[in-house]
Order: sequence, then structure tokens, then C-alpha cells
Amino acid sequence: MTLTKVALTIVATALTLTAAHAQQSPMPDDIAWKLIEIGRAIDPPKTAAIYAPLQAREPYAEVKVQRDVRYGTAERNLLDVFTPDSAAAPRPILIFVHGGAFIGGNKRTTPDSPFYDNIMLWAARSGFVGVNITYRLAPKFPWPAGVEDVASAVQWVAAHAAENGGDPSRVYLMGHSAGAVHVATYVAHPEFHKVGGGGLAGAIMVSGVYDLTATPLGDQEMAYFGTDPSRFKERSALSGLQAQPLPLLIASAELDPPRFVEQFELLKQAACKRPSGCARAVMLPQHSHMSEVYAINTGDDRLTREILEFMQTGK
Repeated sequence: MTLTKVALTIVATALTLTAAHAQQSPMPDDIAWKLIEIGRAIDPPKTAAIYAPLQAREPYAEVKVQRDVRYGTAERNLLDVFTPDSAAAPRPILIFVHGGAFIGGNKRTTPDSPFYDNIMLWAARSGFVGVNITYRLAPKFPWPAGVEDVASAVQWVAAHAAENGGDPSRVYLMGHSAGAVHVATYVAHPEFHKVGGGGLAGAIMVSGVYDLTATPLGDQEMAYFGTDPSRFKERSALSGLQAQPLPLLIASAELDPPRFVEQFELLKQAACKRPSGCARAVMLPQHSHMSEVYAINTGDDRLTREILEFMQTGK
């Protein structure tokens, strides 16, 4: 595609998004245009530069933070706990699992980054306990290391809920990108559970991949799932998610790369075949793969409003 065609495509997309969302969007126009310029690319640095000035910096008022608490034996089995200084206990617990294409990422992108503290701050200020985990990475630790670590983190949360003011009967597990895949795998594959019944009240998956057979896997994904296509179906989450009655919230972004939108639609359709009913499904207008989570704890509450209602109602 020539540069001229690329420019025309971007302008056409911009006009469509602007016309569709200008009246109701909490996203400032300058941010919307910057995201359109980035397009469907997954670009954490450029997206972080847009949202970092909007986020709080430490020390965080009225929130207690415990850093690098160990939940397992591996070097990366660490989590942060965010609790509000005041609010009636016991409170719901939100566990967040970061992305990073299975080979990278962390619960805090850099030591001075506001991401993903922003998600934990939103949780604490909404009256929840926030738990932000990191986990082992491929290629050194391939399948099923990620889901094993999620299982260990859920077990730790269940065991330590009371001391942190949390309610072990109201634990919600949220993941983004590769983190959403690990969350989906945990829900879909009960053989990995270390807590009876999985220990969850609900799961939230933002821009994940749920059927490994529906889209070609990249090198980073194969570093985790392996290179044998005959194993992809059994390591996918889609059929297992369809069989589970657990309340689900699934989300994707309008500017996500197409495969994530396709996977969102696959899971949305599959979940509606469950006896327990459809998942709550949210397509986030104007947002990209990274902005959907970097915007949490700003004035743009389109995703967090859905999460809050999901956690309050269970559907």
C-alpha cells in the first residue's frame, strides 16, 4: 500500500470514528486523533506517552501499596497489593494479569511508570482490593507456565484475602492481551486450579486470543504454545470457556489489530451458547490495543464502567 493510500485510509477511519463518537465520547479529540495516527499497531511507548501525563504519580493518596509480595517460588512470582485506606471490609478483589506477547511485560512497565498501577488505583478507589501480578515468560518457560502462575496467584489471594481486607468469595480475574489468554486458559482448564471451583466470582478478558486454530500464530505465541499445530486445539480456551458457567466480561478495541476483533467475536458467539447465558461483551470505540488499559483511571471510564457494573451485578 502506498503512503498516499495509507494516509487516505487513516483519514477515512478518522472521519468515521469522529462522526460516530463525537457526541458521547469522554475521549478528548486530540487523544482520539493521536490514536488514529498510531492506527492498529500495538505501540506501547507511543500510547504511554499519550496517557502517562493523565495518570497519578506516587505517593498515592489514601491507598496502601505492598510491593513485590512473593506468591510462588519462581523469580517472577511477585505481586503488588493496593488497598484503600478507608472503606468497609471485606471488599471485592480484582487480580490483574498484564500482557507482553508471552515473552515480555511486567506488572509495572518500568519502576517509575504509572502503568499498571493505574488499574490498581482505580480498583482501590472503587472500593476493591487490587492485586497486580507478574509471571514466568517464554521461551524459557513455555506452556503451561503462565496459567500455572495465575493459579498460584489465585491460591495466594484466597489464602491472604482476609488479612488484606478482601472477600475470598468475590475474586475477579482480569487479563489484557497475553494476560487475557492466561486468564481464559485458567477459566477453561480446571485441571490447573489450586482452589476449589477455581476461586473466582467472574473473569474479565481484554483483547485476548481464545482459539489458537482460528488464526496463524506468530513467533512469540509459538514460543509459549509450541510449534506443533496438533496441540493448538487442546491448548485453546474457547471450548472450555463455552462449557464454564462463570460470569464473563470480554472486551476488544475498535483500533485493535483485526485478529483480536475476530477472536472477540468468536468468544462472544461461543459464550452465548452457554446454558448460563451470554458474556457481557464490550467493543470500545476509538480505543487501541494499549489505550484501552492505559486509559483506566482517567476521565474515560467506558471500560471501567462496564467492569464496575459486572462486578456489582455478576453479569
